[in-house]
Amino acid sequence: MRAGADAAVTADFDAAMSADGLVVPGVGAFAACVTGLLEIRGDQLIDRRLAGSRPVLGICVGMQVLFAEGVEHGTHTKGCGQWPGTVERLAAPVLPHMGWNTVQAPAGSLLLAGITGERFYFVHSYAARAFPLAPSPHMTPPLVTWATHGEPFVAAVENGPLCATQFHPEKSGDAGAALLSNWLGMLR
Repeated sequence: MRAGADAAVTADFDAAMSADGLVVPGVGAFAACVTGLLEIRGDQLIDRRLAGSRPVLGICVGMQVLFAEGVEHGTHTKGCGQWPGTVERLAAPVLPHMGWNTVQAPAGSLLLAGITGERFYFVHSYAARAFPLAPSPHMTPPLVTWATHGEPFVAAVENGPLCATQFHPEKSGDAGAALLSNWLGMLR
């Protein structure tokens, strides 16, 4: 991998559990991705890794399934529920949102540390259009990065060992490689 890691593709629960970091990819539809995850106990794997503070990175639909619910073509599908909110169709004049876009990262972002003013590659029609999490004195709120295509949407989330991007860092050139290097730095 360009960012300096060895990667293995597996559906083996124990191998994924013992990996230094777990990447949850996703291409296609929310419901199909959730179905695939459930078939290999991926929801349980993600829960157990996070309970042990083991890093997980969701990418594209792999990020979307971490939310409570997805709605595609009128069908509601329960997600993994790591974050509240619904993934739904963007209100934009052109879909899919395919191409390069800037993001607005919050102060303190570790994923986007040292990466400013860069563009990332997106290809999607659905996203979390809100992040409905009430402040609590009992937990640190997630860091939410935003982008706009027709309307604002969640472009990335950092929540302790759980991170995710709506965009594809693996297709985002030097900026994406820098983000992946930042995530790999969190594994140590």
